[in-house]
Amino acid sequence: MKKLLLTAMLFCFAVAGVQAQKYALVDMEYILKNIPAYERANEQLNQQSKRWQGEIDEIVAEAENMYKEYQSESAFLSDEQRVKREEAILAKEKEASELKRQYFGPQGEFYKKRESLMAPIQDEIYNAVKEICEAKKYSMVIDRASAVSIIYASPAIDISGEVLVKLGYSE
Repeated sequence: MKKLLLTAMLFCFAVAGVQAQKYALVDMEYILKNIPAYERANEQLNQQSKRWQGEIDEIVAEAENMYKEYQSESAFLSDEQRVKREEAILAKEKEASELKRQYFGPQGEFYKKRESLMAPIQDEIYNAVKEICEAKKYSMVIDRASAVSIIYASPAIDISGEVLVKLGYSE
C-alpha cells in the first residue's frame, strides 16, 4: 500500500512538473521581403557583384586575347619569347583567379559587404522575435522557410506578422 501511495505521489509530482511547451513559427522569407532595407541591401550587393564580376571578366578576356595572339604568332617566336608570352598569359589567368577569390571567396569582399549590410537587419528581427517570445512565453521558434522537415504547421502559431508589426513594417 505504501509503495502504491508513494508511486502515485511521485507520478503526481512528475505530471505537475511537466509544463506544456509553446512553439511558434516564423517565415523569414516573408519577413525579409517586407523589409525595404533588406531589398535595398540586396540591390546594393547585386550591383557590387556585377561590377566585380565585370572586372574579372575583363582580365579573363585579356588572357584569352593574349593566348589567341600567342597561338597565331608562336611559329615566328623564339623559344625565349614563347616562354615569356606563356608566363605572361599564366600570370594574367592567375590575376583573374586571385581577384575572383579576393572578391567572392569564403572571406572575400562580397562576404564582408553582405555581412555588414545584413547583420543589422538580422539583429533587429532576432530582437523582435525574442521580445515576442518572452512576452508570450514561447519555448521555441522555428523558421518555416528553412525547416524542410515541417510537413504541416497551423497558421495560428505563425508569428511572422507579429514580427513585422513589432519592427514597424506592418499594421
